[in-house]
Amino acid sequence: MKIVIPGGTGQVGTILNRALTAAGHDVVVLTRRPARDREVRWDGETLGPWAEEIDGADIVINLAGRSVNCRYTAANLRAMMDSRVRSARVVGEAIAAAVRPPRVWLQMSTATVYSHRFDAPNDEATGVLGGTEVDVPGYWAYSVEIAKAWERVQERAETPYTRKVAMRAAMVMSPDRGGVFDVLLRLARLGLGGPVAGGAQYVSWIHDRDFVRAVEFVAERDDLAGPVNFAAPVPVPQRTFMRVLRTAWGVPVGLPATKWVAELGAFALRSDTELLLKSRRVVPGRLLEAGFAFDYAQWPEAADDLVRRVRGPRNR
Repeated sequence: MKIVIPGGTGQVGTILNRALTAAGHDVVVLTRRPARDREVRWDGETLGPWAEEIDGADIVINLAGRSVNCRYTAANLRAMMDSRVRSARVVGEAIAAAVRPPRVWLQMSTATVYSHRFDAPNDEATGVLGGTEVDVPGYWAYSVEIAKAWERVQERAETPYTRKVAMRAAMVMSPDRGGVFDVLLRLARLGLGGPVAGGAQYVSWIHDRDFVRAVEFVAERDDLAGPVNFAAPVPVPQRTFMRVLRTAWGVPVGLPATKWVAELGAFALRSDTELLLKSRRVVPGRLLEAGFAFDYAQWPEAADDLVRRVRGPRNR
């Protein structure tokens, strides 16, 4: 199959490109700075020659959008919004104009769309969307608005011959350098992987190989459309998440961090505390109902596998 991945040079795109290419598919990545074979230039905003790649493709997986690993300043939040909305809109325009449109359009979204909560998990049917929580920073609501706008653009795109899926993805854990697992493991190895602000907030995650398998599963299931949670079925509190990671690597202790210490650390890393403090308790209701079986449903097994791959030949 021909698979086009707009914005496919980041961590998630690299995971998908590697796996789908190895499976024998023709993968084309749309990027602002093409540097390899099968990478095609686009600007993420306007139609151009790149749209020819979508015409006749089987699947489009749009991952484009400014990284969330940054300080959540007003300018960066606006850049996140604009890059996601504009890229999703122009992908929809390319699909609408195609003589042979792809049969499915998988649009990246985020588990951040759900409410910061501890009491119950969020699935697609009963989950509570965020934005109205009390006692959380006001700008957290803007992150939710970004996610809603991202999905709304896809939903409203006039692509009657293309099935549309919004992938509400949790953090994708892989052994690749620079990814979220790499950052968390580095903290654990330095003895800094303890509870943050008490550690009761939930971490939703998905193993990289389950993520790829879920993408393939959803792409083939004609009965799945709209929002689908891409997350392992057992989210865990942050304190448990990091304790399991320390155990997998063999680190005996992890220093706890108060909220203000976490804010200092996030500032030093040019990131934001929302990524550490928001409780993302997300479960994959629709995937499980459709019969998808996770190879790594529990965090201890996933952490052990990821650590083995870090210590051995990468990505084995």
